[in-house]
Amino acid sequence: MSTRTIIFHYHLFKNAGTSLDAALKLAFPGRWVTKEFSGGPNMVRRQMDEWIKSEPDAICFSSHTAIMPPPALPGVRILPVIFLRQPIDRFASAYAFEIKQTDDGFGSVLARNTTFPGYVETRLALKSDRQCRNFHAARLAPMFPEADGTELARSLKALDKLPFVGLVEDYEASLRKLEGMIADYGLGDVSLGAVHLNKSSDVEKPMEERLAAIREQLGERIFAKLMDANRDDLALFVSVTEQSNHHSR
Repeated sequence: MSTRTIIFHYHLFKNAGTSLDAALKLAFPGRWVTKEFSGGPNMVRRQMDEWIKSEPDAICFSSHTAIMPPPALPGVRILPVIFLRQPIDRFASAYAFEIKQTDDGFGSVLARNTTFPGYVETRLALKSDRQCRNFHAARLAPMFPEADGTELARSLKALDKLPFVGLVEDYEASLRKLEGMIADYGLGDVSLGAVHLNKSSDVEKPMEERLAAIREQLGERIFAKLMDANRDDLALFVSVTEQSNHHSR
């Protein structure tokens, strides 16, 4: 049986996913598909399997709600793609995005009806809300069973196991690495032009300057709470940044 090779993009909110999807659509015209899932983890995993089977001509699959680990299907080789970002900067970008939305989703309604500090405090008060609390760890940890360790330990293990983890702050270099991986997986030499969509206006400023501005907006007390709630994600960001720096040497 011949092996089918596909790319599976875990499209994380405010992690350059829209830009990456645009680049993949251009690289694989007519062979990019997207879908969202609901239900418990086992149900979502079954839906992911069925989706891949139901799209035999597709090469690129993209979803905000797909979960780890990547599907394991006979005769299918999968290149999972996920990007991480500095977590505090990501959350500020999420607020800036949601305040402009006109839908009735929880985040956008909250953003339109409160200040940035109010938005942070309200979301932090909801213990099950992972948008502002170790968002990346929540998405990476399910790669391994809970018996394998803490959420951070399993997330770090996922970073080591996944073939490609991009870094939003090093986006263009990450794209070059992904192009090489796509070629290694036998999907041809593609050019992923750096399309920038849904891009924050201050993204060109140095990270230290952006974080200082967030700290000033939130005040010391709320900023400290947000940092504390994202300890695992901050550790993941350091790990991915170190890997990115190592590969770029």
